[in-house]
Amino acid sequence: MTDLADFSAADLLDAYRTRRASPIEATDAVIRRIERCEAKLNAMYAFDPDAARIAARESERRWTSGGARGLEGVPTTIKENIATRGTPIPLGTAARDLVPASDDAPPSARLREAGAVILGKTTMPDYGMLSSGLSSFHPLTRNPWDTRLNPGGSSAGAGAAAAAGYGPLHLGTDIGGSIRLPASWCGIVGLKPSLGRVPIDPPYYGRAAGPMTRTARDGALMMRELAKPDWRDSMSLPPQDIAWLDLDREIRGVRLGLWTDAGFGLPVDREVALAIEAAARAFEAAGARIEPMTSFITREMLDGLDAFWRLRSWLDISALPAERRAKVLPYILRWAEGGRDLSGEATYRGMNQMMAMREAAVRACQNYDFVLSPTAPCVTYPAEMAGPTNDPARPLEHIGFTVAFNMSEQPAVSINAGYTHAGLPIGLQIAGHRFDDLGVLQMARAWEQLRGAQRGWPTVA
Repeated sequence: MTDLADFSAADLLDAYRTRRASPIEATDAVIRRIERCEAKLNAMYAFDPDAARIAARESERRWTSGGARGLEGVPTTIKENIATRGTPIPLGTAARDLVPASDDAPPSARLREAGAVILGKTTMPDYGMLSSGLSSFHPLTRNPWDTRLNPGGSSAGAGAAAAAGYGPLHLGTDIGGSIRLPASWCGIVGLKPSLGRVPIDPPYYGRAAGPMTRTARDGALMMRELAKPDWRDSMSLPPQDIAWLDLDREIRGVRLGLWTDAGFGLPVDREVALAIEAAARAFEAAGARIEPMTSFITREMLDGLDAFWRLRSWLDISALPAERRAKVLPYILRWAEGGRDLSGEATYRGMNQMMAMREAAVRACQNYDFVLSPTAPCVTYPAEMAGPTNDPARPLEHIGFTVAFNMSEQPAVSINAGYTHAGLPIGLQIAGHRFDDLGVLQMARAWEQLRGAQRGWPTVA
């Protein structure tokens, strides 16, 4: 691999340290990659190559003077809903006023403080409420493995950017699967940390920011910086001294639950099921103990969560002037309107179902060290669709394996398990106990070693 755009962050840092490459050279290589591919992928928002080159020159000076920091000179992107100073935050929708952010949000601040070279922001769908690259503000974001297909979402641009080699480090957010679903469909590593592990502003139930990378080690490099404290997140965890780069773990004796039936929603595709079962067998051959799990999430739980989210979104959208409300993606508007007539009792019951989901997930995981499952029941779908069902009456049929771990605040990572006969990636989800973010990354690293060689990354001509 000779193109610096395809180097991992770990390899770039080593190359900088040994003077085999420079931040300027790496940044220029990534900018060339973006300029070559972006017309077909539409993964970027507020792409600023001039600012990136200035930052790269500053990083080069720090490497020369001995002042290099943790991610010094590594090309990086940030999802557009995470504030960066001076850049508007459209939240994926044409209905928003474009007001420049006054300051960096906590994750952006940590990356900048660590010396990362920020290339720009990445795209998302309206209000982050789709597992899709479809947006009323951004051009349609496409999957690098096949540009006729969707990268997933809501961290759509981040998933596509990571797979296409827009640098090694990408920051996404996840409230129901928005890091892990595009990670699955783009074949990358996407970690949703424990709630509060990565301070974020504004915080919310189940909402987490986390790394989207090509390797588990690069995810760990990001977590070493992102997990530093910030007072602005009132839900953040106390600072903890975690050896993020200590990724070696003995697999023998590890107890793994195998969860293959979400209990509702879309059935698991046969090729997905076979890939997850093969991963479980590989862990078992390495000495892990595998035990099948029964479904613990119910239709009532998912419908309650859907009702709560619809009402929350309708309150935001209905407050807009009519001319701005008309700019919201029609699918999102129809979905949110489902919350317009909900009673207080129905909303309360919906929120209680979110708590029931939390309790069920924690209880179901108690007998295991980690849980293996599909990330999604299906592989990706046509790029123009809002989700696998493309039906606002059935919008969440594909998040049965991911959303429970948002509600339970447990860490979960998606990593490539294999490929379909058509060559599309299939995501394996590894979930751990609350606060065991390092353990989840260690298991992802173990899977990288077990699964063997992967196919080459997609080339977007």
